[in-house]
Amino acid sequence: MNQLLAIALGGSFGAVFRFLVSTGIYQWLGRGFPFGTLVVNIIGSFLLGLLTEALVVQRITFAHDYRAAILVGFIGAFTTFSTFSLETLYLIEQGSLTKAAGNIFVSVTACILAVWLGLLCSRGLFFWSEGAISWKGITIPYALMVINLIGAFIIGFVAALVLTKTTLPEPSLVTLMAVVIGTYLVLSGLYITLYLIDQGHSFSTQINLLLGTYAINTVLCLLVIWVGFVAAKDL
Repeated sequence: MNQLLAIALGGSFGAVFRFLVSTGIYQWLGRGFPFGTLVVNIIGSFLLGLLTEALVVQRITFAHDYRAAILVGFIGAFTTFSTFSLETLYLIEQGSLTKAAGNIFVSVTACILAVWLGLLCSRGLFFWSEGAISWKGITIPYALMVINLIGAFIIGFVAALVLTKTTLPEPSLVTLMAVVIGTYLVLSGLYITLYLIDQGHSFSTQINLLLGTYAINTVLCLLVIWVGFVAAKDL
């Protein structure tokens, strides 16, 4: 039951995030081509490749529900093969055979390439010392922190795109993005904390290390979210 609830929670965030991203893309680039669906599928494919190594291969013993919420719930709801199929069929019915063929080719090719790049990036991060540095008995999970920063940049980029390109009520958008960013900061820091506990760091005896790592991850993610926000606003 816990796993089903985790998937449901992750799926709710993934569906909302997909709506925001695709809406922002369509209002930015227009609906002459299914850019919105293409972008969410490429981003989702990259994240799936990136996070598979971090959440499945480099797994934490007691984070099964966490993995299900992210990989099955969030990414499963964020990406959409059915919408891609429907939009391609609409293009065919409209006589836009070139656009339909282009959508099929670009979507399949780009998504497979995005998964491969995500896996390549993640495996590269975990290649040296399994993604962590030990110094004076302290474990520094640099690979997980870098992955968190990549996710933070994407969130910041999407937040700026949504806030500047959509016509949805601004108070609602700001509130929604605040919830998404806050949830991401909590979960990304929590996973690093769980990783450190799984590596033998006790919360009762090394609370300063765990809280310090959590705080550093939060500050760095906030900084990178701002960088992504600024980068998107310049488009």
